Amino acid sequence: MHATWLTIALLALSNVFMTFAWYAHLKELGSKPWIVAALVSWAIAFFEYMLQVPANRIGYTVFSIAQLKILQEVITLVVFVPFAVFYLREPLKLDFLWAGLCMVGAVYFMFRDKLGT
Repeated sequence: MHATWLTIALLALSNVFMTFAWYAHLKELGSKPWIVAALVSWAIAFFEYMLQVPANRIGYTVFSIAQLKILQEVITLVVFVPFAVFYLREPLKLDFLWAGLCMVGAVYFMFRDKLGT
């Protein structure tokens, strides 16, 4: 698999774990002490890092560090919005669209040298 697509796939999978590690405890462990939530979150985050570190190492062969960061942020938003709406039952807000449009602008500016503009 080409380094670009492998990076995107690994970052997407790592983001699923990251999102669960950071936010699922709010729904699932709300009645437990915070230390329990932290330990469970750290256990989940282990799998995030097992995907994220190789993703960044592979991605750095084809992207700059700034491009990797913007790519990560876009993937985070793409993973977080459905998670928030479908898993946490947060209302879908127009703000998600505006944030997404801001990210499109960020992607453009970070990748415009690769786009030839």
